[in-house]
Amino acid sequence: MTSIWVTDEEVHNYYKMHNREQDYKELRPGKVAYYDSMIKIDLSKQESMIALPYHPSNAYSIHELQANPEKILREVEQDSIKRFGDKIQIDLVSKIKNGKVVADQGIIAGCAGGTYDNLAEAAAILKDKSTGNDYFTASAYPQSVPVYLAATRSHIAEDLLEAGVAIKPAFCGPCFGAGDVPSNNGLSIRHTTRNFPNREGSKPGQGQISLVALMDARSIAATAVNGGVITAATDIDYTVNYEGYKYDPKVYERRIYNGYGKADNSQELRYGPNIKDWPKMYPMQENMLLELAAVIHDPVTTTDELIPSGETSSYRSNPLKLSEFALSRRVPEYVGISKRIQSEDLERRAGKTPKNVADALAKVGANAENTSFGSCVFANKPGDGSAREQAASCQKVLGGDANICYEYATKRYRSNCINWGLVPFTISKDTPFDYNTGDFVFVPGIREAILSGKEEIDAKVISKDGVKDIHLFFQNLTADEREILADGCLMNYYAAHKK
Repeated sequence: MTSIWVTDEEVHNYYKMHNREQDYKELRPGKVAYYDSMIKIDLSKQESMIALPYHPSNAYSIHELQANPEKILREVEQDSIKRFGDKIQIDLVSKIKNGKVVADQGIIAGCAGGTYDNLAEAAAILKDKSTGNDYFTASAYPQSVPVYLAATRSHIAEDLLEAGVAIKPAFCGPCFGAGDVPSNNGLSIRHTTRNFPNREGSKPGQGQISLVALMDARSIAATAVNGGVITAATDIDYTVNYEGYKYDPKVYERRIYNGYGKADNSQELRYGPNIKDWPKMYPMQENMLLELAAVIHDPVTTTDELIPSGETSSYRSNPLKLSEFALSRRVPEYVGISKRIQSEDLERRAGKTPKNVADALAKVGANAENTSFGSCVFANKPGDGSAREQAASCQKVLGGDANICYEYATKRYRSNCINWGLVPFTISKDTPFDYNTGDFVFVPGIREAILSGKEEIDAKVISKDGVKDIHLFFQNLTADEREILADGCLMNYYAAHKK
């Protein structure tokens, strides 16, 4: 799951602009290169697209949507009911006015949307026009302070403001629900990175749902010109006359401390009251006993469900407090169950093995002294969405030792699990997982299996119905990753290997 882009003159100019020309390297295929397949796309024929809730792949051309809006929006409503049941009351079809879909809000933001070129294109479309005086609102967030400064100097910001666009600070809030949170049942069109449920501030468990669709910045500007009627940028004639982006490093040189390569060890970090250390994390023991703290059979579980965005951002430097939100919008009881399991493991380590742990181990002929006890999450396909490592770290902080799934949605989430000492178990897609929260999974000899390079292991599921066999896989682990898991987490690994 990777890609290599040819580094053309545009990339070279970017390095020059940022005074890093010495770091530029040319990347291109060799004179003879073999590929499994090739896809050719004629960009001149590419239509403006819209990705409807609740996934970037739920995509249509804007023309398709506006040609058959009721059928398409009904499908989103039905998907919502499948996901949330009667927790929410959704009415997306009401967004159709005079036969066209009308948005409530347009946002151009973040690392993806708030580029200088995107802002310039949007400003060119909106120049001397208006976003309207009705309910539709539009906001733009430059992707960085230098971009904000350049957009101001080139009159891009001026033209956006005159058209009625609110320009916000360079900050990634809309991507995780900390800025321009849509109203309940509000339809927001955004050039940001994700449109998963919960991501932009929705709380389906509390009856609040925001409906976020992804569009390109130009089409958002075209929509704003039409007062919120979703419009393809290809339907608008405009000309961009702004100068190209000019990077000014002063905003960083005069504000950001750069200690790289010249650290001053006499200086101490200042810790605010909400900055806390990580709790102690233990190395892997000979055997592993897991208790299922959450069993999720949704087709996909996103990182935003594993650790919600929005108000949780206030606790990103406080791992204990942040972990209180883990799975809170999907499995509210998960935190309490995990804390109980963690407490019982501490009792075991103190030589006072709780009865439920002792009883489970007795059924498989194991003892508590060389068998760890931790929580585990089962999900069909976890980790879709952003790369936030808190989705894994919060599980670990709460005493998690492993995940079990059919496959991981992203390589990054799986890597985060490994770095936090969570064994990334998978099971065969032909294996039904019909076990419940509170059941145990016993994995004998896991430490030796990890360190010896094995990729699968026989384990036991202990439930009220008895003891059953289950076969677990932990494939494609590097030598370093195996040591990280054995040490308990990446921090322990670094501590063990420091010179």
